[in-house]
Amino acid sequence: MTIRRGGSVTCTRAVLRAIATYLPAGRLTNAELAQQFPDWPAEKILAKTGIAERPIASPEECSSDLGVAAAEALFRRGSCSRDEIDFLIFCTQSPDYFLPATACVVQDRLGLRTACGALDINQGCSGFVYGLALAKSLVEAETAARVLLITAETYSKFIHPLDKSVRTVFGDGAAATLVSAFEGDHEMIGSFVLGTDGRGAPNLIVPAGGMRRPMSAENGVALERESGNWRSEQNLFMNGPEIFNFTLATIPQVVRTVLERWGRALDDVDLFVFHQANRFMLEHLRAKLRLPAEKFWLDMEHVGNTVSSTIPIALESALAAGRIGPGSRVMLVGFGVGYSWAACMVTFT
Repeated sequence: MTIRRGGSVTCTRAVLRAIATYLPAGRLTNAELAQQFPDWPAEKILAKTGIAERPIASPEECSSDLGVAAAEALFRRGSCSRDEIDFLIFCTQSPDYFLPATACVVQDRLGLRTACGALDINQGCSGFVYGLALAKSLVEAETAARVLLITAETYSKFIHPLDKSVRTVFGDGAAATLVSAFEGDHEMIGSFVLGTDGRGAPNLIVPAGGMRRPMSAENGVALERESGNWRSEQNLFMNGPEIFNFTLATIPQVVRTVLERWGRALDDVDLFVFHQANRFMLEHLRAKLRLPAEKFWLDMEHVGNTVSSTIPIALESALAAGRIGPGSRVMLVGFGVGYSWAACMVTFT
């Protein structure tokens, strides 16, 4: 709705109101990994990845459990009540079931109204920003006044215990983010840049287990692969060098395009929060973009790469540290599996 007040025009805008996160109690430390992989001492893992430990879901914990815990934490903070949620977006690549949508399971477990819309998106590393784009669209089209965006991942369930190429990187975690409506004359979430290059799909993939290649005894057999890593085709595979090359080739232009659409310069951004893939990759990106270290937020040492949840987890820690607050202008950039990428500006209230 557009309202004219004096010489200004106000309309329905979407704003990011609150974030709450949840990490499972289990931990996988570098010391434990070093015992299993003696050629990778704990110090080497930390230097290469920037990660010292990773939260790991128990065998009984699924993405819905993590997501529900994050949402309950958000409700306890009083940002809104569960009865006020109009739409639930659940972002995960490790759903409880092929069907029904995990969002339907979570709607029931959270006690949200049956008049609440609910859907899953399977988007991975760029999923939080994609989810913000969908939430903003729902709010500003006045389809929903309050959208609950939950990101939740349990990648550890895809990982072979003898594959250090991914076991050293990924952790499990969830975040719940409230996006709601207000009447204003300034965009608070916007300047979105979204993109896809499906040629990169084979470089970060679980090859078997879906309808294209159903699970079988044959594709469940683990074999020794590159650098002594073991995995079956039912396990996660990541071509690290290709992911690195894609990121450095694509993301700098994405950042420049966001700034062009926003109509501002790099200096006008208070903080850059990128997908927390690993420290090595992010430091290369920061150097290529010539971003000052004090404006580049890193939060992975005790969290790891939680896929779609890395950005909201990092945002919550930046808020808790007082690094951002009301009026802060933050650029969010997600990238990875797909290949897919998504970036935007968020102004905090």
